[in-house]
Amino acid sequence: MKTNRRTILKSAATTAVASTLVTAPKPAHAQTRMQQANPKFRIKNGRIKQSIMGWTFNPMPTPELAVLCKEIGLVAMEGISPKHYPMIKDLGLDISLVGSHGFKKGPVDPANHDECVEKLTEAIELCAEAGYKRVITFTGMKAEGIDDEEAEENCITCWKKVLPLAEKRGIMLCLEHLNSRDDSHPMKGHPGYFGDDVDHCVKMIKKVGSSSLKLLFDVYHVQVMNGDVIRRINQYKDVIGHYHTAGNPGRAELDDKQEINYPGVMNAIVNTGYDGYVAQEFIPTWEDKALALRHAAEICDV
Repeated sequence: MKTNRRTILKSAATTAVASTLVTAPKPAHAQTRMQQANPKFRIKNGRIKQSIMGWTFNPMPTPELAVLCKEIGLVAMEGISPKHYPMIKDLGLDISLVGSHGFKKGPVDPANHDECVEKLTEAIELCAEAGYKRVITFTGMKAEGIDDEEAEENCITCWKKVLPLAEKRGIMLCLEHLNSRDDSHPMKGHPGYFGDDVDHCVKMIKKVGSSSLKLLFDVYHVQVMNGDVIRRINQYKDVIGHYHTAGNPGRAELDDKQEINYPGVMNAIVNTGYDGYVAQEFIPTWEDKALALRHAAEICDV
């Protein structure tokens, strides 16, 4: 067979394409329907360190959920009782975020400061002793008689009371932005929440000026309230300390019934150099909750 330059180039190109197909990460696909979910999926690429917010899968027992996470390839959990931490550690999983005070009674109101400081201090110490790195915090709900400027100062004052300890112990407080728009369900939206504008949350964080206070960027809540998600991920990459996911509208699966292009979002996160956790925080509606988690893990495994 006669070999010429064109044949050689064609052969080389074919080999290169075949090699790419073999070695490149398998692409994730957005808007994948439940019927297309892979019941045997396990995380392959691992460029996103996936976690799960445990409360969303209630009433599934935490040990059962932990084993499922391990099977799928998630590397951490959060939003679970500290009594389960030893079991989680035995499975080789991390705790990606430790709880503190709730989202209703927050530092926006000085009447809540003692409780918030106490809860945050306990969480910081627990986190440090267990070898974890992040503690959640919130602004709390708006309070009657307190205007926005005063509310902001109240939050900053309260956080500054605990940040010296957080800095000393090497712990990051993560301020979660929540949407106040959705009033259909008590955990899908939070009407009256002070920190409902992600841009304002970032401004407060910058005013505090501590590397131990970062933003919890919840993709679902940001999409509901602000939108322009990928641009904001790039804009705020230096102040983001944690991520959450869920489909919008509905805070359900990351499937074809919601609007967020999660593979695009995950690639944007990877491209910022972020090396923390992304926790699945959707409320499953599918009868097969394990399949729902596998499906979300595949969507985000870019």
